[in-house]
Amino acid sequence: MTGPDNMSDVLDVLCPMHVMINHTGHIIHVGDTLRKLRPDLDWVGARFLEVFALKRPRTVTSMSDLRDSAGIKLHLQLRDSPVTELKGVAVACGPDGVLIVNLSFGISVVDGVRTYDLTHADFAPTDLATEMLYLVEAKSTAMEAWRKLNLRLQGAMIAAEEQAFTDTLTGLKNRRAMDHVMARALERGTQFALMQLDLDFFKLVNDTLGHAAGDHVLQTVARIMVDETRSEDTVARLGGDEFVIVLPDVRDIPALRRIGSRLIKRLEVPMPFEGNDCCISASIGTVFFEPGSGADMRSLLDDVDVALYASKRAGRGRQTFYSAALRRGLDTNGRTSQQAG
Repeated sequence: MTGPDNMSDVLDVLCPMHVMINHTGHIIHVGDTLRKLRPDLDWVGARFLEVFALKRPRTVTSMSDLRDSAGIKLHLQLRDSPVTELKGVAVACGPDGVLIVNLSFGISVVDGVRTYDLTHADFAPTDLATEMLYLVEAKSTAMEAWRKLNLRLQGAMIAAEEQAFTDTLTGLKNRRAMDHVMARALERGTQFALMQLDLDFFKLVNDTLGHAAGDHVLQTVARIMVDETRSEDTVARLGGDEFVIVLPDVRDIPALRRIGSRLIKRLEVPMPFEGNDCCISASIGTVFFEPGSGADMRSLLDDVDVALYASKRAGRGRQTFYSAALRRGLDTNGRTSQQAG
């Protein structure tokens, strides 16, 4: 017959979370994995019911009750911190009153592994806990891979959306972005100003100095427009030498005049390029959107274009604010009866 020492060796392999208890209720041996749960505890010699609290069956309150409950599922809890709930079953072993209680984490095995830094080596090879650990590890690996993939996809989507709304030459927003911003502003029904800027004498730069000089001018213009506007404003290039600025929550005409004046003044400073000066100016048309006016995007773009055309016909290098009278004042020669100061 197998002796207690040999039995302990067998149980250490088959049941690494077992407790062997003598007839007085004292622990005489503990499996290696269970010992890891309380490495500082002097297990051997401790009373089983002082280390563990039996939660169910509630009728089990003594070692005698525990012996009578052999073969019944037990719910136990380590009395000290960290509180750990365990499942177990008791089996009588031999005529000496030795009782073996085999324990497990049950469905809380993942929490137990994390709390006590256990690995599959701490469980019997046939224990289903090892299968669960492999599944959890595989799931964690898959979820982490999915998370990283999702982040990459989100980044790619954001980059694609940003690219779709960006003018590649200047880095400004493009017409699609401008349409989007204006549509949202109109939907919110808040007041905003729309400025359209067209470069004067830009064609001359392209014709005399080449398209590389023209690209340099457009990029310089873009930087100046961003410098002279707020972070909440949208500066966009519609194409060619046409630009727009959407200025939300602007009600101050003098402030808009100052912005337009600064833009024109800075753009009229010659822009050096490969030993040559690129000389341009700018004409600006400005219109307000008033909530409740009934204006839509098409009418606003048409109105600001009328104001821009008025600046062009009045001599360029100036800003004109749209009004209904301005549209009516256009005569057959294209002259305007209203000009910006």
